[in-house]
This record gives sequence, structure tokens and C-alpha cells, in this order.
Amino acid sequence: VFGFFKGMSFPLASIAVYNSVVFGVFSNTQRFLSQHRCREPEASPPRTLSDLLLASMVAGVVSVGLGGPVDLIKIRLQMQTQPFPDANLSLKSRAAALGEQPVYQGPVHCIATIVRNEGLAGLYRGASAMLLRDVPGYCLYFIPYVFLSEWITPEACAGPSPCAVWLAGGVAGAISWGTATPMDVVKSRLQADGVYLNKYKGVLDCISQSYQKEGLKVFFRGITVNAVRGFPMSAAMFLGYELSLQAIRGDHTVTSP
Repeated sequence: VFGFFKGMSFPLASIAVYNSVVFGVFSNTQRFLSQHRCREPEASPPRTLSDLLLASMVAGVVSVGLGGPVDLIKIRLQMQTQPFPDANLSLKSRAAALGEQPVYQGPVHCIATIVRNEGLAGLYRGASAMLLRDVPGYCLYFIPYVFLSEWITPEACAGPSPCAVWLAGGVAGAISWGTATPMDVVKSRLQADGVYLNKYKGVLDCISQSYQKEGLKVFFRGITVNAVRGFPMSAAMFLGYELSLQAIRGDHTVTSP
């Protein structure tokens, strides 16, 4: 059973900081843009699609800076559940040289090994693919959430109800993770690359090799799992975020970011 949670200790320890920074960057960037555009000290200036789009893009860029190393460590540790392919002599000889022992003994050892062998830049392997995934991904994450929560909420209400937040967050998560699947596949392959040998030269080379060997369907591998996972995960995340703000501010209604 524990095999299903391989490599999760490091993401679990850092996910609170990661999500708080991403949500905070989006919320404050969007608020700054709205106030700068209106040039009036309103409590809640009107939001436009351009403000939401730019704030989502900034959040996506920040997420790569924080989440790149975390994702890399997770992928590297999870890949150790795979047996060494006997058909690949280079992998087999490398594995024999290591005495059939896993390359990484844990998250800290994984970080130290990557920095020693590849430098600090090695922690951001696959960052370009992650950037191409997260920037549009967060645009399709925050924007649908904002508009769905406003659409579900009656005009007489000051803010969306917890049920509206849960539903809008879940739908937004399913949309975002479903559409992000192609670049998520490329990102994961680039991050898993380099443990025993370097197979890909970059994002375009990874896309080209994957398409030539496995066809177009490879980029949609796992899309159902991503979309199904995205609903409850994002629903809980948005609900927790909104209820936390409500408790901290002492509000009686949920307030959109």
C-alpha cells in the first residue's frame, strides 16, 4: 500500500507553503491591478478578464520557481518503483554498478545528489515544460473559478456560499488539470530523464521523440485520472482557502480572492 505514496513526503511537507504563495500572489496581483486601473481606493474594485488573466500568469510563473524542485524530487523518487529494463543494456550495466540499490535514499539525499551531479540548475530540470503547463494551467484554474462562483451566487448574496465555492473550485480544477495533461506528460518525462542516461535534449526533442514512438495519444495519457483527481483536490483547496480568509477576517460570508 505504501508504494502508492512513494515520493510524497517532500511534497506533503511543502504543499502548504506552495499553495499559500500561489493563492496569495494571484489574489494580491489581481487586487493591485484592479485598484491601479480604477485609481480609486475602493474596498472591492470591479475585476476584468485582463486583470484575472495577468494575475493568473504571474501566479503560474511563481509556481514554477517554487514547485519545480518539489516536482522533480517527487518524480525521481516515484520512478524508483520501476524495475530496471533488462532490454536496455546501458541501464542494466549502470544498475549492476550500483549493486541494484536505488539511486536516491530519500528526499534530502535526492536533492544532494542532483546538486552534486548537475548543480543547482539540475533542480529545475523540466522547468520550461512546467512553465508551459502552469501559466495556461493557472489561467484555466483561477478564471473559471471566479466566473463560476459569481455565476452560481445569487445577486442578493454578498459572497458565494461554501457549496458554490466547492462546486466552482472542483469544476475549475477538473478543467485546469485536464487541459494541462499534454505538457504534464512532457514535464514528467524530462524530469525523470537523467537518472541513468540523458534521453531528451529539451522540450521540443521530448515532444518529437514521444510522438514518433507512441503517437499523439501519448500526450493525453492519464487525462481522465488528472481530471477526476482535479475536482475533489481543487474543491477542497478553494473551500479551505475561502473559509480560512473568512475566519481570519471575521466575515460572515465567503469572499472571493
